[in-house]
Amino acid sequence: MISTLLIAWCLLALTVTIHAAGLSAMLPGVLSAPLDRRFWRVTWQLLRVAWRLLLLHLAEIAAWALFYWWQKCLPDSESSFYFSGVTYTTVGYGDLVLPTEWRLLGPVEGLTGILMCGLSTGFFFAVVSKFLVYKSAAK
Repeated sequence: MISTLLIAWCLLALTVTIHAAGLSAMLPGVLSAPLDRRFWRVTWQLLRVAWRLLLLHLAEIAAWALFYWWQKCLPDSESSFYFSGVTYTTVGYGDLVLPTEWRLLGPVEGLTGILMCGLSTGFFFAVVSKFLVYKSAAK
């Protein structure tokens, strides 16, 4: 059990590292983007941020899935990616389950997904706030 929790902690650390690196890479582009109130410019900027955040989450899901596949926790790579996605997003269909010795990873991945989605929500809110502050200051 201790070794499983240690592995879960390492996967959580990897997930946070991926997310931090991705947000750090996005930040200069978001901060330096020209402030423009036009609908399509704002929409395009928000779409780009949303796409990049989605790619970050998919990379994090892939990290967990690759571990499940490497450890043969699930029958194949497709099942590993599916289980990881369902767990990370806390959908939790329950049609696939981890073997008993690895079952503690499921809740940790779910909590990690909640934390990373919350971090993405905060980042997205900051981007939207940038446009709202600009819009109110321009009046």
